[in-house]
Amino acid sequence: MFRGRSVHALDVKGRIRIPARFREVLTTRYEDRCIITNLDRCLIAYPLSEWEIIEQKLGELSLVRQDVKAFQRFFISGATECNFDKQGRILIPQTLREHASLERDVVLAGMLKSFEVWSKPLWDEEINRARDDFAEITTTLAELGI
Repeated sequence: MFRGRSVHALDVKGRIRIPARFREVLTTRYEDRCIITNLDRCLIAYPLSEWEIIEQKLGELSLVRQDVKAFQRFFISGATECNFDKQGRILIPQTLREHASLERDVVLAGMLKSFEVWSKPLWDEEINRARDDFAEITTTLAELGI
């Protein structure tokens, strides 16, 4: 499982170093590549086998629904397969960097079966928002049995 967070620098070519603990999860539990795509104000990366489960589920949804088509246009069309180089980096395509406002400092946040890639300023906003809403969030989680 992907846990924890770390800050890394995006290099001039658009590459980021994936933390060793995330790479270890990928290489021991999955395989050496992932799919990265758009998500809200950040990017999300899935091991290939987890991504295939999502594709299967999305493929079973009716394309008659406009919300399903809109989601697929946004989420699926941005999906890019990423392989690690010898330094443990992945290249994030320009379109995805622009979507997530990635510039220099980037936060990688473990999300159990995936990990998110945030610009540091947007991450700070998101964490502050979560901190402000924490009582409400914990109530919701308690209702879900967590």
